Amino acid sequence: MPSDEVTINYRHGLPVITLMLPTRSERCQFTVKPVVTTVGAFLQDVQREDKGIERAEVFATDGSKVSDATLMEVLLMNDFKLVINNKAYSVSPPVKDKLSSEHATEMDDIKSLVHRLFVALHLEDHQIRKERELLQKLDHLKGELLPLEQMKARIMDSADAKTSRLLWVGLALMSTQGGALAWLTWWVYSWDIMEPVTYFITYGSAMAFYAYFVLTKQDYIYPHAKDRQFLHYFYRKSKKQRFNVERYNKLKDDLAEAEESLRRLRQPLQLRLPIQEINNKD
Repeated sequence: MPSDEVTINYRHGLPVITLMLPTRSERCQFTVKPVVTTVGAFLQDVQREDKGIERAEVFATDGSKVSDATLMEVLLMNDFKLVINNKAYSVSPPVKDKLSSEHATEMDDIKSLVHRLFVALHLEDHQIRKERELLQKLDHLKGELLPLEQMKARIMDSADAKTSRLLWVGLALMSTQGGALAWLTWWVYSWDIMEPVTYFITYGSAMAFYAYFVLTKQDYIYPHAKDRQFLHYFYRKSKKQRFNVERYNKLKDDLAEAEESLRRLRQPLQLRLPIQEINNKD
């Protein structure tokens, strides 16, 4: 066996990778745990053992680079190339005996248990760091929204007051019209003369409602018409006050998204905390 060849042997069920360290000119063995060790972790161990290694990468036989996040278990299923500095080593992992179905199921259970233990050991730190980031983001968004909320409240009060005044003006005009028609019918002219006038007034109102539908593609329903007029006053006032509605909506969406993320982060299922069981009915 050449001294600079990379070999892989299994010892106590774990793969042992033996390779030549270029600076120290000696062979070194690395025992890896294929279920939890990644390619990146293995390469870091090699570089840590020999400080003279400036480049350590793994490539597939077709020349494509293997990601550092790939598990060693996946890497050892096929041949690969290990590049250390400027020298490439062709590595052929030994073929493992096929496991029985019971042994394979047992190995899957062990892998699942190892993964759950890894998550349990590292989850708390991740949760705390993520929660701190979300809380800082919430404080920042609320600080940006506060002056916008105050400006929006003033604009909404102004638009609501103008809309209410318009409604009262409409009621006053309708009352004036009704009083004028009654006065012309009973005191100035007669119903024979005023009847065609009222007909054309009614027909003109119908034309106005139809024109509203043509322009807005909506029926003339009083609550909808009021909301439409309110939005008209709101956006016109916002433009004068230089209130950025798009930026306000974007901040509100970001705030809702951050609050939802924080709520989901604090859920008992996400934190792997015990949930209070509901008493079974007798």
